Amino acid sequence: MKYDMKEMKENDLEVCAEVIRQGFLTVAMDFGLTEENCPTNGAFIKKERLLTEKEKGHFMYGMVSDNQIIGYMQLEKSTDELYFLQKLVVLPQYRHMGLGKNLLDYAVERVQEFGGRILSISMIEENTVLKDWYLAYGFHTTGTRKFEHLPFVVGFMELNIEEIHI
Repeated sequence: MKYDMKEMKENDLEVCAEVIRQGFLTVAMDFGLTEENCPTNGAFIKKERLLTEKEKGHFMYGMVSDNQIIGYMQLEKSTDELYFLQKLVVLPQYRHMGLGKNLLDYAVERVQEFGGRILSISMIEENTVLKDWYLAYGFHTTGTRKFEHLPFVVGFMELNIEEIHI
């Protein structure tokens, strides 16, 4: 499938929010997440949250095919060495085609260009399919934490991008 990676602008954020909602909804349904028990989950994201994150300096990228955003991810700089990967998502109808790995490869390339060394993620610890996917890519588990406001355990993983060869 032919696609381009593009940095998302403010006028793209409504569509980005919809892509995130559609992509995260399948996981929300699998784990019983609702807007009431997990309002910060991507399945319930609004454009305003993305706008706030963009204003804070988050880097936002869309995977565009035939003028349609079919995938999305964003990076947040924590320190010169550490970046957080957030909201990596591919629309359900485009999954299992290698596009998620392509988004992850692109995230690694961006962090390398920014001079970063570590890419960090957080996820639903019980989502073993996704966890195994990140482990296979080269991430390693750094810990877990149960937050009072979330109905699941959060797992934390990191990737030393100096050890990755895309």
